[in-house]
Amino acid sequence: MTKYKRQYRELSDETKRKLSQSARGRKKPEWVKNLIRQGMLAYWATVENRPENNEDNTDEQ
Repeated sequence: MTKYKRQYRELSDETKRKLSQSARGRKKPEWVKNLIRQGMLAYWATVENRPENNEDNTDEQ
């Protein structure tokens, strides 16, 4: 499996806000949007969800 910087799907609200602000006002043609969509679908299919944070996992530090 290829390793990327991001290990889990979830992002903090602050990070989501920063990404949203940086993308405002940009325009892309539809064919570019479709290429990006296909690539992101393939990428996110390889990233796992963050494990649930419960009391059983607190001893594994």
